[in-house]
Amino acid sequence: MKITIVGGSKGTGAQLAALAQAAGHEVTVVSRSASAPSGVRTVIGNATDPAVAAQAVAGADVVVVTVGGAKGVSRQRAAVTKNVIGAMQKAGVRRLVVQSSLGAGDSGSQMPAPLRIVMQAVLAKALADHNEQEAAVQGSGLDWTIVRPTGLTDKEPTSTWKALTTNEDGRLGGSIPRRDLAACMLGILSDDSTVGKALGVSS
Repeated sequence: MKITIVGGSKGTGAQLAALAQAAGHEVTVVSRSASAPSGVRTVIGNATDPAVAAQAVAGADVVVVTVGGAKGVSRQRAAVTKNVIGAMQKAGVRRLVVQSSLGAGDSGSQMPAPLRIVMQAVLAKALADHNEQEAAVQGSGLDWTIVRPTGLTDKEPTSTWKALTTNEDGRLGGSIPRRDLAACMLGILSDDSTVGKALGVSS
């Protein structure tokens, strides 16, 4: 596949870019800093710029958004995601996978009550950003999947994880290594059964 990763210069996005490239996919990374995993195509710039977003999604089979917040910018994740959605709609690119966070949307029920209360207090601004981001994704008309990880770590991957919708039985754990989340997302890219679903993911 031709995979575009918006936010692929570090963190989960960089891990996903490396795994996808190793699996034989053609990877494009959008990076404000110009840093990206070795060997991938890099589009330098901010995806809130329509020209950058259009260049990044052109010819893609799937677009992945893994951006985080930005200092001094209100709701950066939502702004980037909305712009990417617009570029995809114009280019006729259908498949979209977006990294959100457990606690966003209706996923609070998948968390232990004490953790849910703490997250709502400490991460209120980030969750508001994710909620706006998710609303844009769900209203996009694209073939979308939302991935809501628990706490991300840089621990060694275990190659095992749980991915649950809010309608499925089970509770999620408190963390997941970024490499495992990236592997989970790589599988989702070609899994049509995940279209239109929001999945909580943890170890």
